[in-house]
Amino acid sequence: MNVRTRTWEPPESIDRDAVIASSRAVLAMQSIPITEREDVFRIATLGLDWDIGVQVYEPTGEIARGADGKKVGCFLMHGGSGDYKSIEKFARLFAEKFRFKVVSMTFPGRLNLEDPARDWPGDTIGSDGSVRTPIWLSGEHIGREEYDVVRDQSNRVKYGTRTLARAKPGTRFYDRMAAWPAAFEDGMKEACRRHFPSGEFSIYAHGHSTGGPFIALLSQRVDNLAGVLALEMSIFGYIMVAKEKWAGGLGVHDPFTDLYIRTWRDLARYRGPEALGQEGAQALNRLPWLMEEVHDAWDAGKSRPQFKAEYIVTEAVAPSLEEAARACAVRLKLDRAGTQSLIDRYLGYGRELSGPNVKPLPPFLFAIAKDSRDNPAPAYEAVILPMLREIQPAPKLALTRFGAGVHVYVKPENDLPIGIAPSAAQLYHDAIVNGFFDV
Repeated sequence: MNVRTRTWEPPESIDRDAVIASSRAVLAMQSIPITEREDVFRIATLGLDWDIGVQVYEPTGEIARGADGKKVGCFLMHGGSGDYKSIEKFARLFAEKFRFKVVSMTFPGRLNLEDPARDWPGDTIGSDGSVRTPIWLSGEHIGREEYDVVRDQSNRVKYGTRTLARAKPGTRFYDRMAAWPAAFEDGMKEACRRHFPSGEFSIYAHGHSTGGPFIALLSQRVDNLAGVLALEMSIFGYIMVAKEKWAGGLGVHDPFTDLYIRTWRDLARYRGPEALGQEGAQALNRLPWLMEEVHDAWDAGKSRPQFKAEYIVTEAVAPSLEEAARACAVRLKLDRAGTQSLIDRYLGYGRELSGPNVKPLPPFLFAIAKDSRDNPAPAYEAVILPMLREIQPAPKLALTRFGAGVHVYVKPENDLPIGIAPSAAQLYHDAIVNGFFDV
C-alpha cells in the first residue's frame, strides 16, 4: 500500500521549464510491459442492440494501488470526433509508466466495426452527396435514403459552414439518433463493471473535451468512481452553456436528429487561436502555410470517425433531449409515467444529480494547457468553478495551469514530443497515490 500524504495538494501552475523537465523524467522511466486488447461487447438499451468497444491496457504483474489501498483503474474517454486512438498515448503512459489499468472507451457508433484496424475509409463527405454515418451495430448500415444533408451557416464565425445529416422520421437512423444517449450511459457503466469490479478497484475517469460531460454524468452513476482527471475537459452541459454565454458565443442547439459531419474547418478553428497564442499576430502573415498545415492534418486525421451528435448532452439542449426521449417512448409504446421517466433520465444528462440517496460528486482535478482554445483560465475563475461550488454538496475542486501545450494535449511542440501528456500523467499519478481524491 502507498504511504498517504494528507497534505499533498496539486500545484496552481507548472511553468514551461517544469513541464519539460517532468515530461522528460516520465518518458525516461522504464516502460512496464503491458497487454493491449480490444473488448467489444453488446448491450440492449431502449429496445435496440448496441456494440460498445473499449481498448484495455493492463500492466503485466501487479497493478498499482492508490492511497485508499485499492487497485487504480483509469477510465478514459476521447473527445471531438475521434475514438480511442485519439488518447492512446495518454492511456499507455498511465499503464506503462505507473502500472495503472486503463480502459479507453469509444463513443457508441464511432468504431468502424467493418475494419480490423478500426479506420474509416475515404472522406467524410462523398462525391455523390452521401456522408459518413455511425456503425452502432455490427452489420447494420445507414442508407442514403435515411437522411437529408443540411448546410448550416448560423454560426460561421466559429464553425464556418457546418454539414449535417438529418435523420428522417420512421428510419432506423432516426431511432438510433433518439436512443444513443441512453446507450452511451449504459455502455460506460457496463465497461466499468466488466473491468473495474467495485471493492477491488477505485476508478479515476478522464474525458477529453466533449468526452468530459459524459464522464461528469458517469461520476455519480458508478459507485467506485473516485475522482475525475479533468485535463482539457468540458463539464456538465448547463455549465458549458453558461461559459459559452460568458465568452459571447452562440452555442449549438441542434435537434436530436442532426449528425454533425466534420471537415477541415474543424481543424482550422483550432489552428488559428493556437497560432495566435504561440506566434502572435504575425501568424496571419503565413496564412497560406497555416492552411496547408490544416489540410495536411485533415488528410492524416480523416481516418478517424469525424462525426458527432453529442451537443444535445454537452450543451444540455433540453428541448432536443426531451424530443429524443419522446421519440423513444413512442417507438416503445410507453405509457405517460414511462414517458416522463425517460424524459427525466434524458434531461438528467445535462447536469448533476441531486436528491436523497444520490452519490455526491467526487473530486475534480482540472488541468488546462497554456494555449487551449476551449479552456481559457478566466472561464474557470468566472464561471466553471463558481458554479460547481454552488452544488450541494460541493465537490472538492482544484485547477492546475500548464505553461505549455494546446487543447489536444498530446500534440508535439518544441521539447515536448507528446505535448503536456507526460507531465499531466505525473500530476494525476501524484494526486492518486497521495490521497487528493480521498474524501
